[in-house]
Amino acid sequence: MMNSHPVIPSVWAPPQLSMRWWPVFLRNLLVWRKLAIPSLVGGIAEPLMWLVAFGYGLGALVGSVNMGGQEVPYILFLASGSICMSAMNSASFEALYSAFSRMHMQKTWDGIMNAPVRLDDVVMAEMLWASYKALFTVTAILGVMLALGISHSWKLILAWPVLWLVGVTFSCIALIFNALAKGYDFFTYYFTLFLTPMMFLSGIYFPRTQLPEWLQVITSYLPLTAAIEVVRPLFLDQWPQHFVGNLCLLVGVAASAFWLALALTRKRFRA
Repeated sequence: MMNSHPVIPSVWAPPQLSMRWWPVFLRNLLVWRKLAIPSLVGGIAEPLMWLVAFGYGLGALVGSVNMGGQEVPYILFLASGSICMSAMNSASFEALYSAFSRMHMQKTWDGIMNAPVRLDDVVMAEMLWASYKALFTVTAILGVMLALGISHSWKLILAWPVLWLVGVTFSCIALIFNALAKGYDFFTYYFTLFLTPMMFLSGIYFPRTQLPEWLQVITSYLPLTAAIEVVRPLFLDQWPQHFVGNLCLLVGVAASAFWLALALTRKRFRA
């Protein structure tokens, strides 16, 4: 006897994507455009205050940092790491608080899916939108760093796509927590237990060589470490070592996290 019930695909089925993510992305862009200036000021003010306070204040005490026998001014060392942190934070905030508001509080996702748009496309749009916001923020911060004369390397042009990839990676990770969250308070776990330790262990404020060897090995697999290992040499007008390996780590984490985030989001919408 033929089964009359439709077969529901597994939540772990491969992503079914199309260009229908673009209208969702465009919708977010049009809404955000009205608040672009306050968003930009808010996005770059805190990172720049940290850079000035620690870079010039603490930098006056530290002087320089030894990196493989080369003395690097502390503000340059800090700037090359903090720009990656800014990409991480900007993407994370957008893929957590803003995406959760659209998904759960405002029910924007439900309204969008009344049109012929799959949930997979909505999640893809949210990921790309969060990475765009991160790229927008770091571009403004890079402009200020160049104006301050922190770095004059032409290789910073190559840092731009890498920072976009950092935004993609951390927006995918944040969407996992977005799918699991029941309220905004849940995101405290993400920032306290995941992002904050990574900020202090990935080499933003001091070289990772100061850490115990076993901890250096563990932190070398963190996505923020991979980003800094690629971006920092570009600030120093050098070519990154282990460029392919670090890039593959970022891409691998992004792809795995996106699939997991999509599966958990599908499960949530079927509940």
